[in-house]
Amino acid sequence: MITGRLMATADPNLGGSRESTLQSEGSRLESEESKMRSTGSLVSWEAELTSIQHSLKFVLKLREEFVCPICRGVVLNPQQNSCGHIYCFHCLQGLLESSSPSSPVCPVDKTVITPAEVFQDKCCKREISGLDVYCTNSPACSSVVTLNHLQEHLRSCHYEVLQCTNPGCRVALQRRYLQEHMTKTCPHRREPCPHCRQPLQLSFIQDHVHISCPEVEVDCPDGCSQQVPRHKLVEHRELCPEVQTDCSYKKFGCSVQGKRGTVMLHEDAAVNHHMLLVLRSNTHLEQQVEVLQEEALLRQRDANTDSLLVTGMQQQIRPLLQQSSSHEHIISTAQRTLSRQEDTLSALQLDVQQVAQGLGPGFAELEQLRKSLDAVMLEVSSAEALRDQMGTLEKKLKRQSGLLDLHSAQLDLNKQRLQELETTSYDGKLIWKIEDFRTKREAEVKGQPPCLSSVPFYTGHCGYKMAIKAYLNGDGEGRGTHLSLYVVLMPGDFDALLPWPFRQTVSLSILDQSGAANHRSLSFRPDPANKCFQRPAAEAISNTAVGFPCFIPLDMLDTPQNAAYIKDDTLFFKVKVDMSGLEQF
Repeated sequence: MITGRLMATADPNLGGSRESTLQSEGSRLESEESKMRSTGSLVSWEAELTSIQHSLKFVLKLREEFVCPICRGVVLNPQQNSCGHIYCFHCLQGLLESSSPSSPVCPVDKTVITPAEVFQDKCCKREISGLDVYCTNSPACSSVVTLNHLQEHLRSCHYEVLQCTNPGCRVALQRRYLQEHMTKTCPHRREPCPHCRQPLQLSFIQDHVHISCPEVEVDCPDGCSQQVPRHKLVEHRELCPEVQTDCSYKKFGCSVQGKRGTVMLHEDAAVNHHMLLVLRSNTHLEQQVEVLQEEALLRQRDANTDSLLVTGMQQQIRPLLQQSSSHEHIISTAQRTLSRQEDTLSALQLDVQQVAQGLGPGFAELEQLRKSLDAVMLEVSSAEALRDQMGTLEKKLKRQSGLLDLHSAQLDLNKQRLQELETTSYDGKLIWKIEDFRTKREAEVKGQPPCLSSVPFYTGHCGYKMAIKAYLNGDGEGRGTHLSLYVVLMPGDFDALLPWPFRQTVSLSILDQSGAANHRSLSFRPDPANKCFQRPAAEAISNTAVGFPCFIPLDMLDTPQNAAYIKDDTLFFKVKVDMSGLEQF
């Protein structure tokens, strides 16, 4: 027992309130623990040694006063009672919580423990913290350290057993072997792919190389002798001589099909035949254009004639409107005069009935009034006839104006159709040029317009009608970071003859203008279950667009490597529809 400690005697008169005292003192002990934790003294080494305090091996035999009478281990954070015994902080706290409120007693001499008289024994704490102890990994580790530095030693001890931190590994090894295990022998370690250098778990690398690594060279799926990186298979297919394709003059009437190499030989050998086909097609288009131009000229002449007719009618109506205004004034005056004369006539009729025989001259005056009344009624009838004529002329003017508007709308429609005929593609391909790229992108950032649309193109003269849509500042998940590119199906004149849903593979590209042909291309094969590839409704503008919201990062557009996608503030997009197996009407 340690002597020389301050001691106090409990007041027996406080026995009636012992339960409340124990509760308040328990709270005080908890607050003292919180203070020690905030200063770091308890967390630094004593709290960490709680789990191993019974397995510690001291160089010198541990003195009895340093043994906790509750847990029989070395005292950690010693607390002294009035009886002079010391306990671990946690042991004393547990004893107070588990004992009945009236009987917490010392397990050595059964002295009642008064929480108010318990205090931290700092002198004992200093003595215990300086005791020499063997490393818990002895005899493998021969280190001897003071008790308060044991945890610090264990954090660097080569013989401490630790768990491998690689995800999925459950192996535990001594620290001296752990680093080599984690980096060289652990089957769950991460290694870079030998081809694309992407870090992967070792067990996944083989599957990654065989299935998805973009840099692995694979055999051409179409049977040519070349091996190409997996991510360039789409680009290679554009040049592969073994791919089945149509003659590029198919849209002009050539029906040759076969492997690309054979078709290229055919194209070189049949130049004259192809030129005749092109000439025949151009002649047909020129005839169509001439017919449309003649029709547009006739429409324009009709519109000019209608315009002259309307102008003449307006000139005729203007004086009639002025005359009508004058006649309305005259009619209003006549109606007021007629009203006054009707009143006078009524009065005269009464007088005539009373003095009919004695007023001979009055009859002459009455006859004069009747003649004046008849003249006024005649003028009123003339004014009403003139008003009816004015109404008829106004109806004719409205009808002529409606006809003129109809002719103007038809003329605009014919001009639009003529422009579409001049620019429309019928081979499933389209190259779209966008000028003033930065100005249009800034306008899109501000919200107008939301996107840009190309002119329509077709997979044949009687084929699918399609268009490209581009969001220069990105759309959806690519908003603000990528350029988004889509394709949309539109209602066409020959949709009833085409197979639905649309199943042809579509490739979208942004073209390199540096001459190195480092175009960026992505393609997709339609999902037949998706509504976007079903037949468009006749009354709809188009189906929902399908494509790539993250087609190319915006920073790659501004600072590309080995390519020039923007030149003179201009972009070029290309769309190509795979025409394989598509019947042409």
